[in-house]
Amino acid sequence: MSVDAAEATLRFTVTEADTAVAVGSGSLPVLGTPRLLAWCEAATCAALEPALDAGATSVGTRVSLEHLGASPVGQEVEVTASSSYVDGRLHRFTVAARHVGGNGKVVGTGEVTRVVVDAERFLSRL
Repeated sequence: MSVDAAEATLRFTVTEADTAVAVGSGSLPVLGTPRLLAWCEAATCAALEPALDAGATSVGTRVSLEHLGASPVGQEVEVTASSSYVDGRLHRFTVAARHVGGNGKVVGTGEVTRVVVDAERFLSRL
């Protein structure tokens, strides 16, 4: 497998279930950081998926995320993951989230590292 320039962009709309109140990370009705992180990881999975061999998947191993701005319920958020480093099975992505429409305000940036594994073999070790 060779993934040198993998990239994916996903769009999400903030719902009540995505808020800090709902996910237990605060008391405000705005996008919760755990949900933003999940969206960033989903974008990295989408970037890697087309190049994975049959039976392979990836697991997250390291995350660095800055949640820079609030997103209210109803706000559409675009999350992009771009491959920044590949070493064998290890894939590092730069991630960015921004509001769709308006001024395209950046609401989060960071880095997510994933490692490609054989799904069956991985689960057999648990």
